[in-house]
Amino acid sequence: MKVRRSDFLLLLPLAALVMRLASGPTASLSYLVIAVYAMLGRAQAVQALALSWLFTMFNEGIAPPASAASVGRYAVIAAAALSVLLRVKPSMGSLRVNPMVFYTGILGVFLIFHSLYFSAIVDVSLLKALSWTVVVATLFAAWAGLDDEARSTLERQLFGGLTLLVLVSLPFALTATGYLASGTGFQGILNQPQAFGPTVAFLGGWLAGRLLGTRRPPWREAFLLGLCLVLILMSQARTAGLALILGVATASIASSQLSGIPVRKLLPGLSSRRLHGLAFLAVAGLVLGAPIVSERLETFIAKRSGTTNLLEAADASRGALADAMFENIEKHLLTGIGFGIASDPSTMNIDRDPLLGLPTGAAIEKGVLPFAVLEELGILGAMLVLAWIWMVIRRSARSGVVALSVLTIVLLTNFGEAILFSPGGMGLLPLILLTWAATGKHLYLRKRSRG
Repeated sequence: MKVRRSDFLLLLPLAALVMRLASGPTASLSYLVIAVYAMLGRAQAVQALALSWLFTMFNEGIAPPASAASVGRYAVIAAAALSVLLRVKPSMGSLRVNPMVFYTGILGVFLIFHSLYFSAIVDVSLLKALSWTVVVATLFAAWAGLDDEARSTLERQLFGGLTLLVLVSLPFALTATGYLASGTGFQGILNQPQAFGPTVAFLGGWLAGRLLGTRRPPWREAFLLGLCLVLILMSQARTAGLALILGVATASIASSQLSGIPVRKLLPGLSSRRLHGLAFLAVAGLVLGAPIVSERLETFIAKRSGTTNLLEAADASRGALADAMFENIEKHLLTGIGFGIASDPSTMNIDRDPLLGLPTGAAIEKGVLPFAVLEELGILGAMLVLAWIWMVIRRSARSGVVALSVLTIVLLTNFGEAILFSPGGMGLLPLILLTWAATGKHLYLRKRSRG
């Protein structure tokens, strides 16, 4: 019996998923399966990185720990990078490089040299600088190298995957497994409420952008957006909730100015009667359920801190981390302490390869991303990162309110948990979404190609 290519492409990720859920040994091998899958094309490279994120972030009550996950993640990254590199085609005798790949490369070179000269733990900084640069450059090149049809298909798959993650998580709201990490915050099929909340916020921003950018918003997407809001409250992920609300509002206001596209063309949903009706129902529901909503919001803000003041809650949650960063900024304003290095390097738990002694992982916890970047890279490095982020924002704005909403939420979540430079963990999904947002075709060009 002849196996079609489309069936084979579906078979590999399904086999990897079964292996990840089955047992500890097969969980580790599942990364190698998706590394092979990454070699099959640009779209498969992006899908493999997304699956690597999911496999790493799985709830341990659902999937067994993968002992070799840290090495497996690098295998997937290497395979994805090689897959995209092998498909680079020189044009007219010269090699054309996507602008964001070029700018990412420049930033990556800076990170590498900075690590060599200024890092408190050189090999750890080099590992993180190289992995981040390779992942982001690979994602930019993969998205930019897709034709319109392949890109649209991959977008639908990514959106559908996030939707499926939310829906599959729902039954666990009735079980202890859904609250395994903290006992109170809902984490669904992911390993932490602080991972589940932002993930749902990314989907919520995508949905809100689609509702605003469509003349007749689908009812199912409006219902799914409402479900996302409820799940974020259940997760107790305050940063995710604020990022969703502020991100969509900011993107709606700023998108027209940044893209040069008139508001009426950029946000046709604002004049939709269906959206007006949905807004009315939402407000009416809030008024009728005011006591319950108020109680839930107080619990959401307090989250074991004993205060219902948002600023005080933020200080209780991240105040100690910020104090340590400020001390380092004062001492090392020009040079920084090293890319991906904890405020107190002596407290870092570094995983190393038993044979060569090379680092394979070194997780750190930091709060506000701008402070973390200034602490680690000094003022010059912070300026380079800011310039890179501004380029990403400008290019995302040209693609419309959906891309800018998702990107803004990605950036705002980093004001509570600095994950943008962590491709080995939760940060991989935001990087996939960021590179997608910044490589979309200009909204006017999309409409012209359709017409």
